[in-house]
Amino acid sequence: MLAQLVEFVSNHWILFLALVVISALLIHNLIVGDQGSIDPLGATDLINRQDATVIDVRPSADYAKGHIINALNIPMNGFRNQTATLAKYKNKPLIVSCRSGSQSQMACGILRKQGFEEVYNLRGGVMAWQNANLPLTRKKH
Repeated sequence: MLAQLVEFVSNHWILFLALVVISALLIHNLIVGDQGSIDPLGATDLINRQDATVIDVRPSADYAKGHIINALNIPMNGFRNQTATLAKYKNKPLIVSCRSGSQSQMACGILRKQGFEEVYNLRGGVMAWQNANLPLTRKKH
């Protein structure tokens, strides 16, 4: 049995290597999971109980069409250069949102590297927020 496994691995080392890499990534994902992410209902709880601030990284035009109440708009295209404006929120929870949750994940990484401690990515973004039947507003903050 072991001899057959060794023969298989030596004949198909690329497939075996792919299996090892994929298995490691799956295990990592199970262990680490969605650390630093929050769903829309968890976000509303954080906003209501801990006065979390929402940062919307979508383009200004998308933000103007509808955003989470009191969200600050700092578009992703200039985000890295504008994080200094968030200094007063450094010790408060921040929830970062975008359309679907992928760009906001990058913004969360930038904020964490700059010393923001409590940063959450809104899992699923504004789309998930709307799917949870939570309100959006067009009023500027």
